Amino acid sequence: MAANMAENVLAGDSLPAIEKLQRAYEDIRGQMAQVIVGQERVIEQLLIALFSRGHCLLEGVPGLAKTLMISTLARSLSMSFSRIQFTPDLMPSDITGSDVFEEDRSTGKRQPRFIDGPLFYNVVLADEINRTPPKTQAALLEAMQERQVTVGRVRHLLPDPFFVLATQNPIEQEGTYALPEAQQDRFLFKVLVEYPSFRDEFEIARRTTSIQTDDVHPVLTGEEILSIQKLVRQVPVTDHVIEYALALVRQTRIGEPGVPQFVADQLSWGAGPRAVQSLLLGGKARALLNGRGFVSTEDIAALAAPVLRHRIVTNFSAESEGITTDMVIARLVAETPSKEGELTRDPRFQKIFAA
Repeated sequence: MAANMAENVLAGDSLPAIEKLQRAYEDIRGQMAQVIVGQERVIEQLLIALFSRGHCLLEGVPGLAKTLMISTLARSLSMSFSRIQFTPDLMPSDITGSDVFEEDRSTGKRQPRFIDGPLFYNVVLADEINRTPPKTQAALLEAMQERQVTVGRVRHLLPDPFFVLATQNPIEQEGTYALPEAQQDRFLFKVLVEYPSFRDEFEIARRTTSIQTDDVHPVLTGEEILSIQKLVRQVPVTDHVIEYALALVRQTRIGEPGVPQFVADQLSWGAGPRAVQSLLLGGKARALLNGRGFVSTEDIAALAAPVLRHRIVTNFSAESEGITTDMVIARLVAETPSKEGELTRDPRFQKIFAA
């Protein structure tokens, strides 16, 4: 009944907007399919992050078309696009911009003028973010969080919408600067780009070794994306879905009431409140993409891995046994009841809700 009530909230003027969003989503996927083979899950999570007004961190070995995927997504959106290749010698001013002094010919005085850097675009590809020093990483992460940059004592607002897609290589660590967990927390999702299936790789090999042309057209403008982001915020969430999201996140916190023993044995650090916010915002966007005006626990469970995998830390014991954060998350989802009555009656979760 709660779901039906929530659905009715968006059943009026917003219904055409939901249908338009679904069509735009399918159109974007169709445009990207001209260039990208497979990776439907990755593309879906990228678009959910975009519509949720969040940023994405993509991780995958070289050669999986991470950069191509992001640049193709940018081509399917009628927005400005910038690619920044992060290197060890990249300075904060190289991405934020800097002040230059120009002489006023009428007065002979020199006046400062700000020249903006490559962050002043709607879609920014931060390629190999873990190859640049922490000072430059911090400049990017300030822009992501505050949607502005500070040069000297002057703040400069970034364009809206503003969407950062960062990539990193998980296997080549020489000359890299790992993102601290507190900085990774600024990313709505951490998306894993995996090897393609046999059929997908067959098609990749066929396409890339012959003459191929693509005709990618923009599908959405910046104004339309801002409208979608506003629509996502309007999607209602029942108390039960919020409790389910809280249950998943609070179970990762060592030493808190109701935490399962396997979490205490395998994690050294849990997720903070931003994880709950990310689950709910992502769940709202996912619901709209599936034509629903309400969020279900299935939406939350489907996004648990990209939301939590960079917000929890496994301990040495778990790492020595080959246990990954994704394994911990999958077990949490499997052992957390999704039905309202089962969740609230469980003695362990009653401890979590009472804390």
